[in-house]
Amino acid sequence: MPSSEQNILQAYQYCLSLAHSHYENFPVASKLLNKKIRLPVSAVYAFARTADDFADEGNQSPKERLQALNEYQKELEQIKLAIENHNNKPQQSSKLFFYPSNNPIFTALADTIYKFTIPVQLFADLIQAFKQDVTTTRYADFNEILDYCRLSANPVGGILLHLNTSATAENLKNSDAICTGLQLINFYQDIAQDIIENDRLYLPTKELEDHQISIDELRQQINNEHTHQLLTLQIQRAKTLYHSGAPLCTALKGRFAIEIRMIFFAGKLILHKLEQNTNNIYLRPRLTRRDKLKILWQALFSNP
Repeated sequence: MPSSEQNILQAYQYCLSLAHSHYENFPVASKLLNKKIRLPVSAVYAFARTADDFADEGNQSPKERLQALNEYQKELEQIKLAIENHNNKPQQSSKLFFYPSNNPIFTALADTIYKFTIPVQLFADLIQAFKQDVTTTRYADFNEILDYCRLSANPVGGILLHLNTSATAENLKNSDAICTGLQLINFYQDIAQDIIENDRLYLPTKELEDHQISIDELRQQINNEHTHQLLTLQIQRAKTLYHSGAPLCTALKGRFAIEIRMIFFAGKLILHKLEQNTNNIYLRPRLTRRDKLKILWQALFSNP
């Protein structure tokens, strides 16, 4: 085996080890994923996980966090340029593409981007979202929150569709709706945690004013008719958007389709639980074992 192929495989193994060592339930570990994309998914995860850590973990200053993310952005730019140069050389497109990097994550990621023709912009959007996590803690209106979701959530769905050769225009549109919906659901689950731990708020500040709610009241976890009405508005808006992406669940085939359907039905169930919790907007919904069995059954036998 040529050394470049060995280096690529070692880089993937590094990413896979990082993914398996983390506590999150990421699709890397899912047996529903086609075996041929498990290593590429691990590269995507390693990239996103480490970049997210730059934005959130440790005791670094905002300047240091942004510097680390800028280094990731520069590496992406170099990958894009390297792929373009490789493809522009006569008779090179069918030959092995190897991107040497001091960071094995980017060696593996470059191989994934090249083999599956994934737009580098999707990864650049994620970096921009992580930068926004460092610099922005308030959003004036819902459109600003949607813009953030376009960077932080939608690229994940787009990347997975490219990995599964399903990135049609219609599928991408529906994926964006589901991904944004899932991001909104996550915001509404973690209102208290976000504001107390990170001083972040993903509720439009103009709508807080309209409902006569102060940020201090959210910090104190006060529930009243105003907070009930505010969260009801957020949930109904997220629900409409989320359900608009449902056609994706029937457009896909095979094990990947089951994976996406499970994610969709899980989000749908959490939305339902959030609707039941509007009298206490700080109560995080929990999925029981029975809920998880229901989600699996729906993914296998029910239409969204």
